[in-house]
Amino acid sequence: MIHPDIERILFDGQTIQRRVESLAAEIERDYGGKAPLFVGILKGSFIFLADLVRCVELPCDIDFLAVSSYGKESETTGTVRVLKDLDSGIAGRDVIIVEDILDSGMTLSYIMNMLQNRQPASLSICTLLDKPSRRKAPVFARYVGFQTPDEFLVGYGLDYSDRYRNIPSICVLKREIYETV
Repeated sequence: MIHPDIERILFDGQTIQRRVESLAAEIERDYGGKAPLFVGILKGSFIFLADLVRCVELPCDIDFLAVSSYGKESETTGTVRVLKDLDSGIAGRDVIIVEDILDSGMTLSYIMNMLQNRQPASLSICTLLDKPSRRKAPVFARYVGFQTPDEFLVGYGLDYSDRYRNIPSICVLKREIYETV
């Protein structure tokens, strides 16, 4: 049964899992012989990151960054705050930033600049969803699960006001849920 706040399912769980497996194979090919550090951007990426690293058959480490640029709103505020930094250094490491959705690019641009200053061996982005029509900053992901239309998406870790993360599919949220009159 679909949640009553959902307009429609965009990607079901099986479709997502097949794409995650494909992304893992791409990462294994590109990082063969290396031990990348996966950096999950909390909270949205946690489900995607967990499924992704379970499919990657390389030695790897996992760390997390928590940032805020939305608060309880449906649009970014443009100001990025680091709520939780990495637990270890990344100098000389191959780092893959794992994000749920690349939208305006403002948050990921900030994160990329911040991490690049820490001198990793390499730095790339793996995003489950890419919404290029909303891009405001010149940020591009090396690994993209799906390109998406300009709609408000929830499920599989994506939220609106910290709700809907547990829906196993990626869904379009009904407009009346996030728009105020």
